[in-house]
Amino acid sequence: MYTLLKPIQIREELLKRNLRVFTGQEFTRIFQASHHSTKYFLETQVKEGFLSRLKRGIYMLKTDQPSEEEIANAIYKPSYISFEYALAYYNLIPEMVYTITSATTKPTRLFDVSGIAYSYKTIKKEAFTGYFLKKVENKSFLIAEKEKALVDYLYFVSLKKSPENDRLETKGFDKEKIIFYAALFKNKKLNNLIETFI
Repeated sequence: MYTLLKPIQIREELLKRNLRVFTGQEFTRIFQASHHSTKYFLETQVKEGFLSRLKRGIYMLKTDQPSEEEIANAIYKPSYISFEYALAYYNLIPEMVYTITSATTKPTRLFDVSGIAYSYKTIKKEAFTGYFLKKVENKSFLIAEKEKALVDYLYFVSLKKSPENDRLETKGFDKEKIIFYAALFKNKKLNNLIETFI
């Protein structure tokens, strides 16, 4: 086994791998521990306050808490941050957004983790692109480019599943990128909405 599973070494190794959020399977693989040892360690350390359980099978370090964006990426995969939260992140809408919104190819879901809402909306696999790994200080997470966040958002507006924000900033976008990302959805209503937007 990799170690005798002492919290200090566990923390150092997880941080070295930039894993503030991890699954039980990842833990078993990294520390070459048995399923039983992993289960015992994780359950014990949640009780002791070294770890916190975000949802079934997903844990985080309490000493070095991940950002809300990192948690969003980890608790429902595949996903990337998009829609209203990403638009607010890029200062394209003036309001504070209290729900962390993400795009996924899996079924639509809403999770509550420590009083914070994490919303996941389904988009088709062909449109699951246009995101990148954003690195801020020692944290990293997947987020849509601003043009893709806009198109993802307008797609749900065109379906009447999201309200349109009339205070959305319309300048500073790459129009060719918007047209390219919109085409991936193959949706006439979205294309019509994009035309009025650009």
